[in-house]
Amino acid sequence: MRIAIVSAGTGWHVQDLIRAANEHRVRAEAVDFRSLSAGVECSPPPLAGFDAALIRTVPAGSLEQIVFRMDLLQSAAGRGVRVLNPPRAVETCVDKYLTSARLSAAGLPTPPTHVAQKSEDALEAFRRLGGDVVVKPIFGAEGRGMQRVSDPELAWRTYRVLEQTGQVIYQQKFVPHPGHDYRVFVLGGRVLAAMRRTSSSWRTNVAQGARAEPVMLSDDALSLAIRAAAVVGCPVAGVDLLPGLGNDLFVIEVNAVPGWRALAPTCRVDVAAEIVRYLVGDYRP
Repeated sequence: MRIAIVSAGTGWHVQDLIRAANEHRVRAEAVDFRSLSAGVECSPPPLAGFDAALIRTVPAGSLEQIVFRMDLLQSAAGRGVRVLNPPRAVETCVDKYLTSARLSAAGLPTPPTHVAQKSEDALEAFRRLGGDVVVKPIFGAEGRGMQRVSDPELAWRTYRVLEQTGQVIYQQKFVPHPGHDYRVFVLGGRVLAAMRRTSSSWRTNVAQGARAEPVMLSDDALSLAIRAAAVVGCPVAGVDLLPGLGNDLFVIEVNAVPGWRALAPTCRVDVAAEIVRYLVGDYRP
């Protein structure tokens, strides 16, 4: 089997996957998403010569570029290439609003969320959400660009800037929590590993300085993470669960391109090897 690791470079995760593939005697090579092209009846189809593709990064780009890149994945999958995660799952999870909507429609607990294009609508929603929200980029990762807002004047100014720069205003009701959340790594309908991320800040991302440690979750929490990954169609997913101050547990995010640089050593799991083993063995698109 020949695997394309589709990314925007040859960073740590790409190298870890290549290492794991080599150990399983599988050919794997990095493919830059931005270099891909395609033709109709005039050139080789996208990812020609590969049996499978692991999606590691969807690089930033124009709307046309992003749509074309998703089209390439759809075309490859339609020809029988094993694409992990499936293109529809990547499209869903890269969009925080669509992810939240899918989770809510499936009855999974997720914080009350509002998305607006006009600052006036966003400010009205700010009041309905209790005047304490987290504003996030609709496309984003690792906690970058998030801002907690609890002052109406700051909220108005924030919303105006987002509106005037052509961005949508995505905000979630702030969930008071005990200073930690859980990152649950789901692979093929089972939980591969889970870690607790603890921080002195309201943000609990390891990339933002949180401390990681392995954790044994309850059966209910494990089931919630598995259901969340299934709802958005992700065989491999990083599911973020946030405990409230009571017994509530919320699904904050489902990441279709999850990292494991902190999780693997924390939980002593060779995540890359497990992904390669799953892709070449049990995975059926």
